[in-house]
Amino acid sequence: MSAPQFSPSRRSALAALAGVAAGGSLPFTPSAAAATPATAAATTTAPDAAAPASGGRVPVVMDASDPWHFAAHPAGALTPRTLPGTPACLEVSDGQGVLATLTTGARTVTLRGPKRWFTEQKKLFSEPEKHPDPEKRFTDDFDRTLTGTGWGSSPCFGTWTTHNGADGDYFLQGGRAVIQLATTNLSRHALLSDKAVGDVTAAARVSLDKVPTGAPVSVALTFAARDVNNHYRARLIFTPAGEVQFLLEKELADVAGVLSPAVTVSTDFTAFDHWWIQVEKTGGVLRARAWRKGSAKPDWQHSLRDPEKDPAKVFDAGTLGIRALASSGATVPLQARIYDFEITAAEWAEPPVVAHDTWVRVLPEPFDGTWTPALEQRIGAWAGDTSPDALAYASMYRTFAPAVTDTALQDAQVIGEAGYSPKDDAGRRSIGADFHEYMALPWTFPASGESAPNPDPKWKGYLDCSGFVRMVYGHHMGIPMVLDKNFDGRNLPRRSRDQSASGPGVVVAQGTGAAPSLAALRIGDVVFFDATADSDSPETPGGVVDHTGIYVGQDQQGKLRFVSSRKTPNGPTMADLGAKSILNGAPGDLYTKSLRVIRRF
Repeated sequence: MSAPQFSPSRRSALAALAGVAAGGSLPFTPSAAAATPATAAATTTAPDAAAPASGGRVPVVMDASDPWHFAAHPAGALTPRTLPGTPACLEVSDGQGVLATLTTGARTVTLRGPKRWFTEQKKLFSEPEKHPDPEKRFTDDFDRTLTGTGWGSSPCFGTWTTHNGADGDYFLQGGRAVIQLATTNLSRHALLSDKAVGDVTAAARVSLDKVPTGAPVSVALTFAARDVNNHYRARLIFTPAGEVQFLLEKELADVAGVLSPAVTVSTDFTAFDHWWIQVEKTGGVLRARAWRKGSAKPDWQHSLRDPEKDPAKVFDAGTLGIRALASSGATVPLQARIYDFEITAAEWAEPPVVAHDTWVRVLPEPFDGTWTPALEQRIGAWAGDTSPDALAYASMYRTFAPAVTDTALQDAQVIGEAGYSPKDDAGRRSIGADFHEYMALPWTFPASGESAPNPDPKWKGYLDCSGFVRMVYGHHMGIPMVLDKNFDGRNLPRRSRDQSASGPGVVVAQGTGAAPSLAALRIGDVVFFDATADSDSPETPGGVVDHTGIYVGQDQQGKLRFVSSRKTPNGPTMADLGAKSILNGAPGDLYTKSLRVIRRF
């Protein structure tokens, strides 16, 4: 099998994905050039600070009112110019400036085109098979087996971290999370690692293993949490008399204050009664409610705005978690149990946005350094082409990308939000799926004569980091692929380490034991990392390239963003859950310090 041509169903879905701005939409327009694996845009330019009209829910947006769409392309005769430096590049200009840049030895070309906004909002789908159920966007049911203490990794929101008390006070048991309250008057917190969540709707189902004696015990759902000493929380208080009281609090600099006073929601609590706590944060409005499992969900029992006038003391964004406390005088030990943690809506307060007019397309053969009439004709045709390029395809597997099937490939899904891999029994993700496994199809590789049989169905809808790069540059953009043979500098291997060492194109920059210079980096370049450089584990040895992604451009903060498929966010991302997807961050940032090779396919 080889990369298919677009079917009508795919064209229409891609048009929808192109997005809407200023009240209009512009499809990825098919053209004569679209049948050939394409190419795109030029320089890294500073983006507009404004977010796209979609608010981050469409991975890539074009502005239908952009004057580019109403001008001639190219605008005048094409003039080539050899650029100084390494690798050798040819810059092609028309009457409006630089139109394209070609690199000797590489097939990718950057082109000037209509401006686009690439962005990403919070992912809420735990697993691809759960996408159709809007009420189960994110659910941590704690159904995993861990060795040792803690709550492990939670789908889509990162790892649970625990704070205060002993490590053994936090553990999983029989499909529930437990906080062991072994001492009184000591708050215990379990927090998710995603600290950028702004607006959110979340709920937790909790209980105690006994009715408190001596003094009350409480369980709270925390939100907009900067840390354990700065957060909002909706708190259930269980009293020795069997009362259940519910209030909304704020803790600021380790000082707790009541935002909305306690209401009594029950007078007959018994051990193992399950109670739901739900919170909602929309802008500055905070709401909370609580109810016994099996009873009707009540109206919001607390609804207000934070009265604080100092913006620095209002929590616009943070993480979520659980807080438990046995008040002074309570009889311990006692367990707070959490059975489900659900998030039905969540948005990052400041999603990453990359905006520029660069498109990335692919020549049928590597550029040999000679400007020819055939190349002039091809670049001229691409100048007005808005069919999908490499950056568009890279966006089509990120959050909120629509599912697209291809009749030419047995109606397999060929585009749509991807995961990284299924979870194992401990809730961890392992090296995942190649491009054809995402589509649940066997595949033949003409470049090497190799064949991959029917994949395990468990990989359907998933892409690991190198599989994602192969999906974009191999399957969609037409660079020939191989599995374990013919690593000849023209074909695209399966593994990131082989793509780095023997992949197609040319090495732009390389470092040994440290990150190389970013001076020659261009949009569309493939970046490779030794992400486990500090590891001494035989399973993840340092000193070996083990991760890869595609450089997308500069964001609104001046950070150089790349998109890659990763375990913690469970799939392709250009955002920062688990680690920052940036190349020029702080010296200690994982991908900034572990970059090793930049290759231009």
